[in-house]
Amino acid sequence: MQRLVVVGTSGSGKTTVAGQLAVILGVPHVELDSLHWEADWTEADPEVLRQRVRTAVRTEGWVVDGNYSPVRDLIWPSADTLVWLDYRLTRVMWQVTTRTARRIVTREELWSGNREGLGAAFSRRSIIWWALTTYRKNQRRYTALLDAPETAHLDSVHLRSPRETDRWLSQLSR
Repeated sequence: MQRLVVVGTSGSGKTTVAGQLAVILGVPHVELDSLHWEADWTEADPEVLRQRVRTAVRTEGWVVDGNYSPVRDLIWPSADTLVWLDYRLTRVMWQVTTRTARRIVTREELWSGNREGLGAAFSRRSIIWWALTTYRKNQRRYTALLDAPETAHLDSVHLRSPRETDRWLSQLSR
């Protein structure tokens, strides 16, 4: 394992797990959200995002976290492992809600100076709403993608709970 992709519904813990994997494997962690978001929650131009991703995955090894299908063709063909965090909806909603609340209270800076705000947290633009409405679609999408011929080269790790993830990471670190 030298080139890994960590996927899952928003709030599943992709960034946390990818960061831990990068440390264990001694490779860079590439957070697609940080390449995608510009100031004032503006999305990067698609070609700018693609160039940023190309640059980030030029190295010998990496762990990429994120679900951005417009750049999947730049990442997945050279990846060797796909890690799918496929936790129960109740778990994902708990994680994304508590994370959002913590970020609002602490005014944590995210990418390009962006911060989550109380108003947005309760709108249809909310990451909480996004996680809820994309959960089932993501399950269908990753099931289909892992069965597709173009991903046959990937070793897949399908983790269904944080406890299972912790055990797997613990085994890797030994």
